[in-house]
Amino acid sequence: MYDRVVEVGVGHEPSVAAGLARAGVTVTATDIYPHEVPPAVTFVVDDITTPRRSVYAGAAAIYGLNLPPELHRPALELADDIDADLLFTTLGGDPPAVPVTAETLPVETLYVANR
Repeated sequence: MYDRVVEVGVGHEPSVAAGLARAGVTVTATDIYPHEVPPAVTFVVDDITTPRRSVYAGAAAIYGLNLPPELHRPALELADDIDADLLFTTLGGDPPAVPVTAETLPVETLYVANR
């Protein structure tokens, strides 16, 4: 388990971030637009294509739910820069745009970027 993570593109669905925070993980959620998140989750307006590295510093993992293909490469580059893992899901028909290992979950597929 990771001790600190950053979710990119949290949107209006902070349930995974909230669950991780309840489990004792320090979670920062980002999006290009302001969104409400639970009190245990820190929210920062940020764009993964031009990230403020200080937002991600110290994170063991970056993750995104339904992360669009055009954000896979920028997210992986940032994860590599800060020595973090990158995990993401895609919308059903979108294939990963970076090399990954797939883990089949009950509801969808989790992709872990190869480093």
